[in-house]
Amino acid sequence: MSISLDTRLVRTAGNWVSRHNVDILRISLGLIFLGFGLLKFFPGASPAEALVARTVDALTFGMIDGRNAVLMTAGLETFIGLTLITGLLLRTGLLVLAVSLGGIMAPLVLFFTDLFPGGTPTIEGQYVLKDIVLAAAALVIASRAFNLDGSQYRQPSRSDMIKAA
Repeated sequence: MSISLDTRLVRTAGNWVSRHNVDILRISLGLIFLGFGLLKFFPGASPAEALVARTVDALTFGMIDGRNAVLMTAGLETFIGLTLITGLLLRTGLLVLAVSLGGIMAPLVLFFTDLFPGGTPTIEGQYVLKDIVLAAAALVIASRAFNLDGSQYRQPSRSDMIKAA
């Protein structure tokens, strides 16, 4: 009886995860972006603050200074996170994320020797490397949101949001 119950529980959980896997990934990615974005609103709270300022400074040829660069990034990441978590304006959030990926990955090209001195990654290098996984997750979510995988994504309605709360 115990084995049967365990098997049924595993099968039920597995079926639920199979039905909701992209939503789980979307919400998880949203929480990461929201968390990282919110940290950047508070000076000194984000370990990536200096890297963000340096990257945006290089990409904009100094037109956007350090603190403004960090605040701009904070706003973008927070927006992306909220769209991923709620599913509202999801396609817009994914497009903003796609454009942002250039800046997110830029340190790999701009500051490679600083991020990987002697061939091993610094903490900042590890921070940038994890962004590759975030980009891959975004591709999976985008394939569903833009119906590239043949499935149908439905934007949550107001009643869906009320039911979820």
